[in-house]
Amino acid sequence: MAIDFTLSPDLEEIRDRVRIFVTEVIKPAEARIEGRDGDAPLEGGDRLAELIGLRKQARSAGLWLPHMPEKWGGMELGHVAMAMVQAEAAKSTYGPWVLNCQAPDEGNMHTLLHWATDEQKESYLRPLCEGRVWSCFAMTEPDVAGSDPTLIQTHAYQDGEEWVINGHKWFISNAHRASFAILIARTEDDPELPQAANTAFIVDLPSDGWTEVRQIETMHGSTGHSEILIENLRLHDSKMLGGRGQGHLLGQYRLGPARLAHCMRWIAQAEIALDMMVDRALKRYSHGSVLAEKQGIQWMIADSAMELYQSKLMVLHAASKIDRGDDFKSEVSMAKHFVANSLNRIVDRAIQVHGALGYSTDTPLAHMFQHARWARFADGADEIHQMRIAQRTIAAYKDHGSTASATGDLPI
Repeated sequence: MAIDFTLSPDLEEIRDRVRIFVTEVIKPAEARIEGRDGDAPLEGGDRLAELIGLRKQARSAGLWLPHMPEKWGGMELGHVAMAMVQAEAAKSTYGPWVLNCQAPDEGNMHTLLHWATDEQKESYLRPLCEGRVWSCFAMTEPDVAGSDPTLIQTHAYQDGEEWVINGHKWFISNAHRASFAILIARTEDDPELPQAANTAFIVDLPSDGWTEVRQIETMHGSTGHSEILIENLRLHDSKMLGGRGQGHLLGQYRLGPARLAHCMRWIAQAEIALDMMVDRALKRYSHGSVLAEKQGIQWMIADSAMELYQSKLMVLHAASKIDRGDDFKSEVSMAKHFVANSLNRIVDRAIQVHGALGYSTDTPLAHMFQHARWARFADGADEIHQMRIAQRTIAAYKDHGSTASATGDLPI
């Protein structure tokens, strides 16, 4: 039998090391940084020094850049192995960043590795892998649906050896602190295929013509999701990433695995919420017994456990398809939709079991719930994924007289 849900001894050892490093190194430092031990939160140089120190410790511990090839200083782990790394690392807010496998940089590293020229790799991928810079991916726009890149209005025209770009972007994560952006712009006015209209460019930041209007205030505060105005931004032809008209292909190449990486991190958050739910239920006494003995609470725990189990299986299966080189679009789309919604439900139940305490900021649940709500539209809204899943299911039946290939194409 080829189906095996165990990890090799080598990967088990890596998982243990990540878990111990997060528990014994990152979480205590996170408490100091955020002022959770009764002291004031760290600011300025002290905060930066603590964060950089964590990254140095990760490198010394051999837990740096787990998703990248050894040639680039990484651990060269596949997507299945990355599932267990992310699911451990994301139990701390800073975990993925400390290991240098955080969004959006992780997706940008994969993109540069696949699409960049050798010169571009040395200029942009190398410092990103070494943890010396930040990056962002600028695609979403305020005036068109972000789930349909064929509608992008940011326009680029060629002027000699340069491209002149004008447009408006927003919710560009990390733009406030990024050293460069991967920018998607429309270069073809009337292509035969709508998906061949866009091209990707690398933008050094800061640059004349690139203006950060603001960091957009969200449910969880102002944390680096920027609105960008692009006015007569000039880029040399050498800044094109990939081929002309291949921006849509590049974006889809990037977003598929990136969606699954989000799911891996969301599993960590869902597991924390379920652990907290059970712990609270065992300790809280009300109306003659602890909450854990009450059927209504047991159902919340049971539903959460089942959803977390399903989430883990979906992520592992989709990751295995990526590792094998199979078509994974359908499985990643289903996982992204299901895990995002499960995260919302599990955190919500945990808050309910905690009562007013869960609604307060005395536990991390309120903050987790604010972030969880974002998961249902990040990298594709629920409804877009449902539409694509339905289309693929209908097409499978039309082609094969069965929907089996659209439900994971599993051997049952």
